[in-house]
Amino acid sequence: MKASVLFSGGKDSSLSAILLEPFFEIELVTCTFGVLPVGEVAKKAAEKLGFAHRTIGLNRKVLEEAYEFLIKDGYPKNAINHIHHAAVEQLACEKDVSIVVDGVRRDDRVPVLTVGQSRSIEDRLGVKYICPLKGYGRSAVDLLVREYLIIEEGQSSEIIKADYEAELREIIRQRHGEYMIGTLFPFHMQSHVIGRKK
Repeated sequence: MKASVLFSGGKDSSLSAILLEPFFEIELVTCTFGVLPVGEVAKKAAEKLGFAHRTIGLNRKVLEEAYEFLIKDGYPKNAINHIHHAAVEQLACEKDVSIVVDGVRRDDRVPVLTVGQSRSIEDRLGVKYICPLKGYGRSAVDLLVREYLIIEEGQSSEIIKADYEAELREIIRQRHGEYMIGTLFPFHMQSHVIGRKK
């Protein structure tokens, strides 16, 4: 049975794939608007992990809606959650997809689906939605990372990544300049997987 894991090239989606590896045929799926070559970034990380990878294109309208949320709110939470919901929904609509996997942790606020959104996707589209890290806090995830992954970590502006935020940041940079990125996006650390421990 195949499980389609939403994949950013970071530690959470990578760990989700590894945790489910004994039970499913894993494919990693990266969603992109085509603003940046995030598919290539994710593909390299997937190769290091030893999993099949593919990229799907999201409707540019979703990015424009997220941009509007970001400008209105002055903070990326609703914008990124909007993109995430659209990505899960689009992946779940694909003909050969029956299990959608998400790297959301217990304490995450972004990106997450509400319980109602996830149930709606399962009920309407006939898929299973799995979050293997939902019971794990940050310290437990870090413990697993030390055991199974080789990563690089740094500020969001410094780390090569293939998540929704990367393309949203780029749209802000193109339309408003570098300064506006620092105004709208809070400082936080990101990870990028560069290998898998034997």
